[in-house]
Amino acid sequence: AVLGCALLLLPVLLGEHCPSPCRCWSVGQGQGTAVDCSSRGLRWLPALPRPARSLHLHNNSLASIPAGALDSLAHLRELQAWDNPWHCDCRILYLKLWLQDLSAPALARLRCASPAHLRMKSLAQLTGSDLGNCARLPPATCLQLFWRDLGLIAGVIITLILVAWALKFSKKLVCQLSLGGRRLRRSIPKTH
Repeated sequence: AVLGCALLLLPVLLGEHCPSPCRCWSVGQGQGTAVDCSSRGLRWLPALPRPARSLHLHNNSLASIPAGALDSLAHLRELQAWDNPWHCDCRILYLKLWLQDLSAPALARLRCASPAHLRMKSLAQLTGSDLGNCARLPPATCLQLFWRDLGLIAGVIITLILVAWALKFSKKLVCQLSLGGRRLRRSIPKTH
């Protein structure tokens, strides 16, 4: 029972579960996961499964994406994020640069909602002078990713310890049952 629970929890601990407001499905055997978080009223990005191949974030209330939030999605090939009230300041720079590498058409579809002088301007058209002084990204994001990764590593270690303990306990139980069966056979008198 412990082993079964540990195996069920392993994908959750490794960050491969579907976030509660979203809907996920397998794209194909070993091809990754499609994650649909569109039209959910999201104000922030939920923890996303690492094997995500396609991500739908359109029609939400996202103003920015935290720096580094998409870096663990190595298999991502499609991102739909239009119809969000993107706030175009230094915090949008991460998403702009990330989308430049992934998909120029997806970048062109994103429009600034604020500040007023950038309203309706495409993220693809933003320049350094539009964003102001963006010399560095907020350091809090790195710290948040550190604690998330540390939590995942601790969860995996605890799971492995529980699995090892369950295997040891089940082996001991099997030995006791087989020894108990031999004693029982010796104590039953044979009658003919």
